[in-house]
Amino acid sequence: MEKISQIDNEFIENNNVFSELIQELKLGFSINKTIIPMRHHHDFPNPDVNADSTLLLMPAWNPSKDAGVKIVTVSPKNGQFNLPSIQGTYIYFDAIKGTIKAILEAKSLTVKRTAAASALAASYLSRKDSNSMLMIGTGALSTNLIKAYASIRPIKKVFVWGRNFEKAQAISTALKNESFSIQPIKTIEEKISEVDIVSCATLSKTPLVLGKYLKAGQHIDLVGAYKKDMREADDETITQASVFVDTFQGGLKESGDIVIPIKNGILKEDAIKADLFQLCSNKHNGRTSKKEITVFKSVGHALEDLVAAGYFYNKFKNE
Repeated sequence: MEKISQIDNEFIENNNVFSELIQELKLGFSINKTIIPMRHHHDFPNPDVNADSTLLLMPAWNPSKDAGVKIVTVSPKNGQFNLPSIQGTYIYFDAIKGTIKAILEAKSLTVKRTAAASALAASYLSRKDSNSMLMIGTGALSTNLIKAYASIRPIKKVFVWGRNFEKAQAISTALKNESFSIQPIKTIEEKISEVDIVSCATLSKTPLVLGKYLKAGQHIDLVGAYKKDMREADDETITQASVFVDTFQGGLKESGDIVIPIKNGILKEDAIKADLFQLCSNKHNGRTSKKEITVFKSVGHALEDLVAAGYFYNKFKNE
């Protein structure tokens, strides 16, 4: 039996090229041959930290080619243990034989594919001349989202906000040698009205992106708020924007950014313009005008994990 490849975070970090991964995801969404069951989503209590954790199981099959499942836990209180909130692994299979080809550490796999999916959406939804962005959130996704956006748009200025200003400073220091200038800020309001792209990746339960501060032509990328009681954008943002999701399967059911406005009658399901399958297969053009405000809500999809696993597995085997 063939030896199972062990692909760690270090390999993924050192061998990712966002422009390549974005194109791989675009191909995967456009062909749409992958079988994706609804992901399993199980909350379980952790009374020792007074908060629920979540177990996510995300399977996918590309018939006669490959298959995989990601097993992830999300523990919002992990900051007190100096650990990331997301922990997990990805098991990559030969779809015909059922044998395991590789086990990949899920942390870097997840942040790379998530950032690439947001950038893929933005290639359809943001203005082509977008050159500034605000990153809301200072977790593992933030630097990846910034780099992914810089790979598809001529980004020249980046601003970073987080509840912990020192973390925003650390991200700015880590990216100081990139092709864009980067600056930590102490309030969202001081820059949100100026930038072309706003990307938000947090575990917030209350909106951080407020519609009253938005300007015509902006693209809003909502990556966090993965549960029904979480929100990153308020009703005013939703009502004045064209809304897109990564998939209708998950986007309509999993995040408060979509579920709550629908429940309250602020947003109708049929008003959501398109998902990544429709954008990548040219069934919807995406942005229709320079003044349009666009919102993309990402909850993650198992197709993204399978495509990314195959991308990194092929790089690993061809070393």
